[in-house]
Amino acid sequence: MTTVKVYSFDNKEVGELELNDQVFSAPVNRHLIWEAVNHFLAARRAGTASTKVRSEVAGSGRKMWKQKGTGRARVGDAQTPKWRGGGTVHGPKPRDFGYAFPKKKRRGALKSALSLKLSEGNLKVIDSFGLDSHKTKPFIGQLDNLGLQEKVLLVGSRDDENMIYASRNLPTVKFTPYLSINIHDLLKYDTVLISEQAAKEIQEVLS
Repeated sequence: MTTVKVYSFDNKEVGELELNDQVFSAPVNRHLIWEAVNHFLAARRAGTASTKVRSEVAGSGRKMWKQKGTGRARVGDAQTPKWRGGGTVHGPKPRDFGYAFPKKKRRGALKSALSLKLSEGNLKVIDSFGLDSHKTKPFIGQLDNLGLQEKVLLVGSRDDENMIYASRNLPTVKFTPYLSINIHDLLKYDTVLISEQAAKEIQEVLS
């Protein structure tokens, strides 16, 4: 078991927490992390790009002129892809870019990312996210007390409503419930602040 210090929002040490080595001290598999990030980004793609084929372009199906005798190139209707305003050949259509990704690999990637953050000193455990106010300004002051000026990911519970409201106006701060934590956010944000209760829940789910 790995023992880490637990801090308050005033940056005072208030206790210690034992973390499961299977989750927070797992071997860092960078290729697995890369696979998980690619899967996350693929599943998030909108896939809404669309073009019209010749059967969808507005216009009649009338043959423009007779096949022979005009001296011009033979042609069918005005929707031919060779003409301006005609249909598109092999253009994109709405599709789903997501694909299956094993649950064990997804959990393994999360373990690797959490272990990487902890080994680099970029994961900090906070005793509680219980804020007295939903205002953003006091929350910024508390981040300054912790010496955090970079991108920060807050991992807590859905019950931390004041934290959700106080952090959502800051472009460099994101709050996510522990059940919604993903590999992309863990790598995107420089520092991870996780509540003591969320850390216990995460290691219970991933171990």
